[in-house]
Amino acid sequence: MTETDPPPKRPVNAADYTPMVTEEHAKRIRQWHENAYNTGKAEAGPGQTVTYLGRTLVIPPEVMPITGVSYLLGEAVLAEVHESDRVLDMGTGSGVNAIMAASQAVDVLAVDINPDAVEAARRNAERNGVADRVEVRHSDVFSDVGGEFDLIVFDPPFRWFSPRDQFEAAITDENYRAMTEFFGAAKRHLTPTGRMLIFFGTSGDLDYLKHLADQEGFRTEVIAQASLEKDGWRVDYFTFRLTQASQPT
Repeated sequence: MTETDPPPKRPVNAADYTPMVTEEHAKRIRQWHENAYNTGKAEAGPGQTVTYLGRTLVIPPEVMPITGVSYLLGEAVLAEVHESDRVLDMGTGSGVNAIMAASQAVDVLAVDINPDAVEAARRNAERNGVADRVEVRHSDVFSDVGGEFDLIVFDPPFRWFSPRDQFEAAITDENYRAMTEFFGAAKRHLTPTGRMLIFFGTSGDLDYLKHLADQEGFRTEVIAQASLEKDGWRVDYFTFRLTQASQPT
């Protein structure tokens, strides 16, 4: 290394994660999470059938549900996808964003670590007439994903807690292991002009997500946002569009 060389980038390791929010903020997130978990468990039942942006989805209780702010990402997907795009929906859940993408693009890969989500996504793709455009795979982040994509869509779990059961595993990512691995590998799976749509909010450690994006050299812009009040606490939600800092303009 010469004196003019930049210092080597220290890889981000989920095992090193410590919250970047204040202690008070972390306590609020934990309390809100406990309330949402207990309510969700009580109301889960056999699952739900919803109509969302013109699509019908059946969502089992072990799979991430559609929320009141999900449209911030769904509408962004509809606006962003081009017919020629190869699209990856990371952590597809019920398959919702893969189905949105397949309304425009013909080559969509949807992946999830949860076998219940994989099955739900396949059935929902069939239900909405796009099964021929959407391939669904079981994958732990990029473990069963190859090649490059023009667009990657990611709606990661907001909380960094250890899940107590399959229901909670849909909304938690212990120490942000999956999110950390995602950002560390994302560039290898993007075309030179590829972009990403990521949904996140202040009921998670938003500063950590921004830290990961900055460390991996992504430009980040907010393309949709909304605010809600939860238990007397304002929570902001965002859809971010990320592009590579070295991407041609």
